[in-house]
Amino acid sequence: MAKKKFYITTSIAYTNASPHCGFALEIIQADVLARYHRILDEEVFFLTGTDEHGAKIAKAAEAAGKSPKQFTDEISAKFRSLKQALSLSNDDFIRTTDQEKHWPTARKVWTELQKDIYKKKYEGLYCVGCEAFITNKDLKDGKCIMHQKEPEMIKEENYFFKLSKYENEIQEAIETDKLKIIPQVRKNEMLSFIKKGLKDISFSRQRKDLQWGIPVPDDEDQTIYVWADALTNYLSALGYAQESDKFKKFWPADVHCVGKDILRFHAIIWPGILLSLGLPLPKSILVHGFIGVNNQKMSKSLGNVIDPFELVDKYGTDAVRYFLLREIPTTADGDFTYEKFEKRYNGDLAAGLGNLTARILTMAEKKGIKTMSPEKEFSKETDKTWEDYYQAIQDFKFSEALIAVWDLIGYCDRYIEKQQPWKSEGKELEKILSNLLFALADIAKMLKPFLPETSEKILQQMGTKEKLNIKRGELLFPKL
Repeated sequence: MAKKKFYITTSIAYTNASPHCGFALEIIQADVLARYHRILDEEVFFLTGTDEHGAKIAKAAEAAGKSPKQFTDEISAKFRSLKQALSLSNDDFIRTTDQEKHWPTARKVWTELQKDIYKKKYEGLYCVGCEAFITNKDLKDGKCIMHQKEPEMIKEENYFFKLSKYENEIQEAIETDKLKIIPQVRKNEMLSFIKKGLKDISFSRQRKDLQWGIPVPDDEDQTIYVWADALTNYLSALGYAQESDKFKKFWPADVHCVGKDILRFHAIIWPGILLSLGLPLPKSILVHGFIGVNNQKMSKSLGNVIDPFELVDKYGTDAVRYFLLREIPTTADGDFTYEKFEKRYNGDLAAGLGNLTARILTMAEKKGIKTMSPEKEFSKETDKTWEDYYQAIQDFKFSEALIAVWDLIGYCDRYIEKQQPWKSEGKELEKILSNLLFALADIAKMLKPFLPETSEKILQQMGTKEKLNIKRGELLFPKL
């Protein structure tokens, strides 16, 4: 039988600035799901990439004294290097400036949408930060709520997409969870927005005003609107334009991981495009919140942007992954401080997981333990942990999955204090250490999607389940 497929994507990162911890959170969450589904022996395709067109990027490049291509090449390379820095397992990295891989699909989609595209003159407010036309309900004190900047008044002739035509189908898909939006509060937001009525949306800009983008097929005076270009990346990476076997195998996406600020594009515009194309809708959209710093919004103007590369250099990859997955709720806003980070590191990683691993392996290596066959009570405890762990991941509650693992770590610590193996000998000592080794192996396996490097280090120090060969290595997480 063919393996079950699992297609997961992040949003493609906008290349107007270097990566920050907000996107690191998103891509690590996606990586957990990709690794988890590989463990389930599913055929996984995990996609990320960069969104490189639009007015905002052209302006950022100009401000940096560089051409848009040079600017986006440099920024995109930084996003690509997150793979090594954060131990990511993505299978592909798509760029919207890739004229061989992405452009053919973007152009084909445009052509196939022709029955729902028309040209008209339009006057409205355009937010460069959003790369979208907005209305007065998106403003507060005359400024975009999201970007705190006054929009531009633009009057031009553009192509429009008949989004309103698909209003009822989109609403029904979301209501019935055919397109499942997680969490419920975000689903409610989208339904509330739809019920106010969907309007047709601008799908192009005049090329004289926006040259940095894909020209509209058969109309070189127009540039494909950045979102109409960017959203098609989920198809182009699969070879939609070529009608590839990969596309036939993996579409529709099982999970799109996105931030709450761009949910409207993914939950409303993207389904509209897919319905017009006659393609199946994504199965689910997992929506994460924002990371604040000391309870303030992370922003360049405040000078409080947290660089994931600097965090990794200082604390290590798995420590960064652990903090973001444990401290930041999967679907809600969270807060970063160095004090919180170091408290988690020293408490959960150094004194918790690291200390338990060192204690067990030191005793087991010294006594030459070669088996790990748990007693019924111990096996019952690990079985319960596995149940809680699986359920939490299925519900996209990564923090709760880690809490389950750390509860098992705590159980092992209490077991050591109660049994006092340093006072035991012979069969009794072997029984105690056998229990602990069994639990430690399970802990390492549970950590595979979350802390892949640490999981591998623990298992390497233990040998195989069939033939233990314990050789304790260096401390996993030296205390700060």
